[in-house]
Amino acid sequence: MALLTGKVALVTGAGGGLGRCHALALAKEGAQVVVNDLGGARDGSGTGAHSPADKVVDEIAALGGKAVANYDSVASVEGGERMVKAAVDAFGKLDICVNNAGILRDKTLAKLTEDLWDPVVDVHLKGTYCVTRPAYNHMRERGQGGVIINTSSTSGLNGNFGQTNYGAAKAGIWGFSRCLAIEGQKAGIRVYILAPVALTRLTADLAGMGEMKDKLDPALVSPLVVYLASELAKDQTGTTFFVGGGRIAEMRMVTAKGVTKTDDGGLWTPEEIAARMSEIVLPG
Repeated sequence: MALLTGKVALVTGAGGGLGRCHALALAKEGAQVVVNDLGGARDGSGTGAHSPADKVVDEIAALGGKAVANYDSVASVEGGERMVKAAVDAFGKLDICVNNAGILRDKTLAKLTEDLWDPVVDVHLKGTYCVTRPAYNHMRERGQGGVIINTSSTSGLNGNFGQTNYGAAKAGIWGFSRCLAIEGQKAGIRVYILAPVALTRLTADLAGMGEMKDKLDPALVSPLVVYLASELAKDQTGTTFFVGGGRIAEMRMVTAKGVTKTDDGGLWTPEEIAARMSEIVLPG
């Protein structure tokens, strides 16, 4: 029996790249899949191309699996609600939600105009909210638990040149997911965060990515998604994973031991802080 037999999954941005690989991997393990893709360009422009989602649905059918397509934008509440409805209408429920859809509009902050900021935040951060909320509420109302996997990025967690808009949105997804993991425990809903590294149309022209084509196949990320979606991962809710090129590693926000001042009511002077800075910051 496959790991996900009887489960229903929604994958956003699944018409290509990471999303396509996730959808195929979930289907191969027995999940029925809603393949969402708006059909736009990598910067989010253009809509209405149904072929990316339809092709993945056909690929899943060719494997003997079941899938339906959805073409809504993740950046609207109505779109997110329709995706969950598509799962319920086609398969009766939703067990797994993988928020993967994304766009890029890279510029340094000095040149980052509002029309480059808003769409990136809308698709990534707002989009994660728009899809996750109806999915989460459906899972909670069913009372059978569920799994939500949200896609952050090393650009948001570690930083990257020229991606303040993208990094801000991806860091926001991390915070959103960490909070939701706590909220979901009572309902048995597990939440995970991915920070994937893969060569897709979003990353193809980033420095050094093309040179690592063979090592950064997006299909190398998807086994982790299957694992997290399965009962094998039931103890790791709230965890953030770096994944790519064959490597999987947990990522954490850490706090140094630091120093505590006990005299003067704990009030530091700037000079005292400067003198103790080596004890305040983490090594390295």
